[in-house]
Amino acid sequence: MSDRLGKLREKVALSCRILANEGLVEGILGHVSARVPGESEMLIRCRSDEDYGLMFTKDSDIRRVNFDGCGPDLEGRYEIPKEFPIHSEILKVCSEVGCVIHAHPPAALVCGISELELRPIFGAFNIPAMRMALEGVPVYPRSVLVTRPDLAAEMMDAMGDKQVCIMKGHGITVTGRTVEEATVRALNLNTLARVTLQVAQAGREAADIPPEDIDELPDLGSTFNDQWVWRHHARLLGEGKASPGY
Repeated sequence: MSDRLGKLREKVALSCRILANEGLVEGILGHVSARVPGESEMLIRCRSDEDYGLMFTKDSDIRRVNFDGCGPDLEGRYEIPKEFPIHSEILKVCSEVGCVIHAHPPAALVCGISELELRPIFGAFNIPAMRMALEGVPVYPRSVLVTRPDLAAEMMDAMGDKQVCIMKGHGITVTGRTVEEATVRALNLNTLARVTLQVAQAGREAADIPPEDIDELPDLGSTFNDQWVWRHHARLLGEGKASPGY
């Protein structure tokens, strides 16, 4: 179990660095959590007096706590995120969720506050992002810090059965079965928001792609959509490079 938790801790830390490298989080804001298998506990990105921000997340910044935000792993010097209820309430209610991400991507922020709907305006360019738009991206309309369970419940009501949610005037919440899936899903949401915003900035309105084109687009599977994309971004970090898309 300790070896499995060690690897999971590494993935949560890597997810934080990937999100920072791609511009979805800035400075010290944003957090990632992962469910501890078989327990009412999670590993979550915490802060200490030696915190340098998400881009510099270390494995030791990822601490094990219960769904009340407590545990000896905090060692009296680590603090859970102020918006811990985003993670705890989702993980309590949604047994299929293994990872929760809260981030602040600027493109999604602008789309939310300007009420730009994320529609399926592209296809083969990014098939998972297109399907995300096709299913609909919900918006939580309140620009508040989600610091209480009742606020997290409100956000979850807005989110419904979707795995993504734009939080108006705030950021995004994304879930996945694994850390890799949730991280890549957040990247895809960012791409969808960025393209939507760029079209609006060009003063144009793009049409949805037609149904016959949607029917031609395959499901490329989790290896292609998640694992390979995850490995690509992990390698970018290893090479000290920012994504060309950022």
